[in-house]
Amino acid sequence: MNVNDLTSHVMHSLLLTLWLSLPPIIVASVVGTLFALVQALTQIQEQTLSFAVKLVAVGLTIYLTARWVGGEIFNFSVGVFDSFGTLVR
Repeated sequence: MNVNDLTSHVMHSLLLTLWLSLPPIIVASVVGTLFALVQALTQIQEQTLSFAVKLVAVGLTIYLTARWVGGEIFNFSVGVFDSFGTLVR
């Protein structure tokens, strides 16, 4: 097993995790900021409203990006299993 190959796979998996988690994080940040602005302008200080809106927005984002995320994870898994023989030696 070559240390460089293993490091490359670990780095690629961490970058893939970061890349795939980015859409829900961006949506939650944008929706939370916009909803906080609306709450500040209307002087509504209800904590659960913001949580419910962000939960629906993130759930919708995950639903819409599930096909892309699944494809990326599948491609990464196929690549890892294809190179498994060279990693073990």
